[in-house]
Amino acid sequence: MLCACSGEQFKFDEPPPESPESLATRDFSASGISSRNGTVDWDLKLDDAQVDEVESTLKEALSLNYEEARALLGRLEYQRGNFDAALQVFQGIDIRTLSSRMSKAISERTRPLKPRSKGDIVPAGVMSLHSVSLLLEAILLKAKSLEELSRIKDAAKECKMILDVVDSALPNGIPDGISEDCKLLEMFHKALELLPKLWIQAGYLDEAVLAYRRALIKPWNLDSQRLACIQKDLATTLLFGGVEVEVPAQFQVWGSTAPKSNLEEAILLLFVLMSRMLNGQIIWDSEVMSHLTFALTISNNFESVADHIEQVIPGVYTRAERWYLLALCYSAAGQNDTALNLVKKISGCSEANQEPYIPSLLLGAKLCSQDLQQAHEGINFARQVINSAKNQDEHFLVQAHKLLGVCYGNAARVSLSDFERNFCQREALAALNSASVCKEDPEIMFILGLENAIQRNLTPAFNNVMRYSEMSAGSTAKAWKLLALVVSAEQRFKDAEAIVDLALDETGQIDQMEHLRLKAVLQISQQQPKQAIETYRILLALIQAQKESATNDVVTSQRRLEVEAWLDLAGLYTDLESWRDAEICINRAKAIQFFCPRNWHATGVLFQAKARYKEALVAFTVSLSIEPDYIPSIVSTAKVLMKMSNDVAPIARSFLMNALRLEPTNHEAWFNLGMLAKMEGSVHQAADFFQAAHELKLSAPVQSFI
Repeated sequence: MLCACSGEQFKFDEPPPESPESLATRDFSASGISSRNGTVDWDLKLDDAQVDEVESTLKEALSLNYEEARALLGRLEYQRGNFDAALQVFQGIDIRTLSSRMSKAISERTRPLKPRSKGDIVPAGVMSLHSVSLLLEAILLKAKSLEELSRIKDAAKECKMILDVVDSALPNGIPDGISEDCKLLEMFHKALELLPKLWIQAGYLDEAVLAYRRALIKPWNLDSQRLACIQKDLATTLLFGGVEVEVPAQFQVWGSTAPKSNLEEAILLLFVLMSRMLNGQIIWDSEVMSHLTFALTISNNFESVADHIEQVIPGVYTRAERWYLLALCYSAAGQNDTALNLVKKISGCSEANQEPYIPSLLLGAKLCSQDLQQAHEGINFARQVINSAKNQDEHFLVQAHKLLGVCYGNAARVSLSDFERNFCQREALAALNSASVCKEDPEIMFILGLENAIQRNLTPAFNNVMRYSEMSAGSTAKAWKLLALVVSAEQRFKDAEAIVDLALDETGQIDQMEHLRLKAVLQISQQQPKQAIETYRILLALIQAQKESATNDVVTSQRRLEVEAWLDLAGLYTDLESWRDAEICINRAKAIQFFCPRNWHATGVLFQAKARYKEALVAFTVSLSIEPDYIPSIVSTAKVLMKMSNDVAPIARSFLMNALRLEPTNHEAWFNLGMLAKMEGSVHQAADFFQAAHELKLSAPVQSFI
């Protein structure tokens, strides 16, 4: 019957493929099919009672050839879920032979409309768009059948044929004359969306990216929402696919301004989507904002993230959420003052009637914990969290107590009175001990160990650091360093050096350099100058070897470490009275960082060792002009003044008292205060000062804990 309806004669040398449930081997039925206009409702269910009606329709049409009939039969099998049968029917259509005819038909029948003479007609033998649409649909359903049968790669190859046919016919994209409800356009758009997904399922991410780019490079008359979905999917694949796919030459439509990497391409796509969402061209999609935030974050463009958050239309975020997100962006960008001002807005009087936004309060406490001068403000933020989060969230309470302890510790270091300092130190330990009940945050134990070390509670500090190592399943670089410093404060320099040797085998390159410097300082403390000089030589050689390949952040750390190494050597050579070598080391350090207080302090120490007190005083003055609270220069200035004249004893005393205000545990300041009291004849007071200096020196680390 189908051969008769097609109007053509076919000779079957072989019977068509059959399957037990195949509609190709018996009468078929369909619902909603019109061979004249090609419209089909894919979601309608088939009913055997409609067979007669479908047969009548086909007889009236008399326009189906063999391939079109197979396309219809395959469609019916697919709709009934007989994917094996559908595949057998579709395999009887030789698409490769028909592809050139299909391309020619699309090209001829989609030309822009213009007035024609009676003789200006489509050439004979050109397929109709209806026939092409049926065949494209057959290819698409064949691909979907293969997908259902888990033959994903074959499905992708079949789907790609649709794109090849249309692309060869329309190399410049879909012309405006084709209506959006055209069956051909519908099939092509479905293939554009399906192909990259098939490649992803098959594990060919590079092919998926190329398929997405192919869908976007030309005007395929996609509606706004569908185009946005493809752009979003491509951006997601580029960001999270883990494969760097270069842009082929034929896709580089922007020339030299084309994206240089997958990340750049993803960001550009997300920028386009954000712009269209903000203009109301497509619906809001929170995932786009999340992906853009991630992409800009890993590329360190935090200010750009803040700009896009500010542009988001009202209603997406509450005012507190928007300010909090902006504060996070500016904090990540290093603009802590701006971030803190935004956090203060959230907790300000304008939001007094709103529920406290706990994440922003925690952020405020964290920002304040990084600045000694903001310590009391951080205490207020942490207290607000504790008062607001009672009986609500244990995690928030633990973090609030941790930050409260850090802020109290910072407040102790900037306190002006002994009473206030002692109070803050007690509160710091109390808050950190309250937070230490949490077994999931090893960082709390490290901070508690550091605070105990600063307060010279060495045994608890050692236990805290060891507990941190157990909780973190292995020590980090900072834990190794703190542990070595605590042991050195117990005057166990050999054990501290053994710990550093273990750390050298466990840490990365930058941390290894830090530990090499610490090892050299420990060797100096053990009166081993030759070994220390050799360690510094190795350290400086490593720094020099890694300069060319280092990133910007690493270069900054290396420059700081190189300056410290040269100045350590300068101090060692000064103690050995090797003046020339000390001068060379100081000049090397100044060549790297001229305006460094320690550079000028080392210069002053060298002059002081040569008994050139006036030049030493000038050098210490320069050091203090760079950093007024640089304690070593404050103490050294007092020492030089004491040696220059007894008349300036009150001035020297004021310098020493200022140093003790900044660092009450500085044993050198206490010792020189004792020397000053002895010069003035206050023997008992001098003895007290010397006793304090001795006790503090017995618990002093070879380097500062912070």
